[in-house]
Amino acid sequence: MNNLKFNKDRSLDFVAIGRAAVDLNPNEINMPMEESMTFTKYLGGSPANITVALATLGMKTGFIGRIADDPLGRFVENYLQSRNIDTSNVVVDKSGAKTGLAFLEVKSPEDCSITMYREDAVDLKIEANDINEEYIKNAKSLLISGTALAASPSREAVFACLEYAKKHDTMVFFDVDYRPYTWKSVEETSIYYSLAAEKCDVIIGTREEFDMMEMFTNSDNKDDFVTAKKWFDYNAKVVVIKHGKEGSIDYTKEGEAITGAVFPVTPVKTFGAGDSYAGAFIYGLMNGLSIEESMELGAASAAIVVSSHSCSDAMPKLEEIKNFIKNYNE
Repeated sequence: MNNLKFNKDRSLDFVAIGRAAVDLNPNEINMPMEESMTFTKYLGGSPANITVALATLGMKTGFIGRIADDPLGRFVENYLQSRNIDTSNVVVDKSGAKTGLAFLEVKSPEDCSITMYREDAVDLKIEANDINEEYIKNAKSLLISGTALAASPSREAVFACLEYAKKHDTMVFFDVDYRPYTWKSVEETSIYYSLAAEKCDVIIGTREEFDMMEMFTNSDNKDDFVTAKKWFDYNAKVVVIKHGKEGSIDYTKEGEAITGAVFPVTPVKTFGAGDSYAGAFIYGLMNGLSIEESMELGAASAAIVVSSHSCSDAMPKLEEIKNFIKNYNE
């Protein structure tokens, strides 16, 4: 068991706000992207991927965002609907803004990079007026992620969601998801991430992301417990600090420090681990599993996804995760 309390009388388990985009992954891998000739199209965007992960695990999910009025926007909407994700709060933008594109480069399993096309990105066009208070009220949990805080009016829309979540006792997850290319400066990022984190119940990020958030208050701190306590002094109940291949440590407001399982694999690519981890971890917490069990689900899901060509299409079902853990341990 864990100490998080979710309202059971809600029609949706989970809703997310933010980036829904398109990933283009090379079919010819282990070479520079300029030598890759064909690409496969997938749904992309961290909050969208996490929503897919939870939907694949059987949760009732919804998405809040804006999509472009073009073929790629229709692809995003159709993909979400094909995964039984509610899109009633997805707005079709008529301004001419474009769907964000991410071209993945896989030079080797350890050497991967992304070329982003986010000029006039449609996901950053969502407005506070797009946010339906009843939608947040009827959800057990809400996920925000860092990219949606990078510019107005998306930034204000996220804070509107946070206010409604607080008003209606909806649990809030914050996936820090720091993407430097989206921000004007580290100082700007630190300020808005911190303001959002103060209002969240569960915060998930890397050691480097937490360092960035603390740059104005205690930039020399590298102690995970000190970092976690800062957010416990606000609203957080659980803080997860990820350390790459070394795994993650989960700190609770009650004073626990739980080191998560690690499943080393030979990856196809390095991307997708964070989204798949978050999805399965949140699933475990929402279904009453212990933090240790939830972290194990997250780590196993991440290992499965990095061993696959895609991120969204590779999100595993619960039985797949359990079989992976069983076979790995054997």
